[in-house]
Amino acid sequence: MPNRVELIHVDVPMTEPFRISSGTVESKQSIVIRIVQDGVAGFGEASPMTGGFYSNETPESTFRYLAEIAVPAMLDEGSFSPEFVERRVSKTGSNPFAWAGIDGALWDLRAARSGRSISQLLGLEPRPVECGLAVGIYPTVAELIQACESYLRDGYKRVKIKIEPGWDLEPLRALRETFGGIPLMVDANASYSEKDFPVFDEIDRLGLTMVEQPLAKGNLEGHARLQARITTPVCFDESASDEETVLKAIRMGACRVVNVKVQRVGGLAPAIRICDLCAVHGIPCWVGTMPELGIGALHALYLAAHPNCVYPTDVEASSRWFVEDLIDPPISVRDGIIEIDAAHRIRPRVNLDAIDRYAIKSRTVSR
Repeated sequence: MPNRVELIHVDVPMTEPFRISSGTVESKQSIVIRIVQDGVAGFGEASPMTGGFYSNETPESTFRYLAEIAVPAMLDEGSFSPEFVERRVSKTGSNPFAWAGIDGALWDLRAARSGRSISQLLGLEPRPVECGLAVGIYPTVAELIQACESYLRDGYKRVKIKIEPGWDLEPLRALRETFGGIPLMVDANASYSEKDFPVFDEIDRLGLTMVEQPLAKGNLEGHARLQARITTPVCFDESASDEETVLKAIRMGACRVVNVKVQRVGGLAPAIRICDLCAVHGIPCWVGTMPELGIGALHALYLAAHPNCVYPTDVEASSRWFVEDLIDPPISVRDGIIEIDAAHRIRPRVNLDAIDRYAIKSRTVSR
């Protein structure tokens, strides 16, 4: 049978709607990528958010890009290695989610062939990872508090809430009153502008761990002005798209923390290089999520073992987000810690039945 790539668009219901400043999702759509070379299979996940409310890429556009551009390019070149993805990402810069999915499948394929774990191949030493609670925007402050109380029973090491103009100081003050000195941070998903700086003056008095992506992705100068104004560290998320941008931001003093997302930067190797770059400049990192389903989430957890990833990850228990995950066993949290199950130590063990259950479209590309 010829070498081939199977693209499977899945749609998994979420346990509750997840709202951020730019939209709400009730299910998680991802593209599962299965690369088969000489009878050996590797799995990856391309995981943009539905509706493009985090980025311009959507599950639909990513599926098309994979089927029509990325996968044919890989098959035509006959290059079944993550280094191929690095070359393509550096040249095109387009649809990092698609390339991250192929990248993950190629690392998985290499692990399957070599018998070495993905972590070993990346030069990382696996370790238990602290995780934090990420909470969306709720209709009322009371519902937000109730949700946090419920999820904190699993011992999450910090709380992150989504904010937007008009939903910021009141919920933060309520959280401080309810939970005291718990590590607390906010994620604005680029929803504020420089006219909102007085709001961040007030937020600065609340003793937060960091303020994540307060301004627009490309507004590095504005972030530098905000960071000079407040003592709370500014964390880059959407702005941390590649090494060059991160280095520029560091030199400008635009951020003091970087959230590294495998999906956003186009793969595991670029993500490791950003962590390395930040370490050289004394900028701590942590690993964020979209949130991905289990394949992508495990790749994020492999990255979270990087020694410069010092803050809790956003990866949470599978059951926190999804009615069912695509890996077996699902990710679990105990006392705020994720310890990767032995079944996933070498590579993610996928649940093929679950993939079939939630598939809404598929395509096979072969040569």
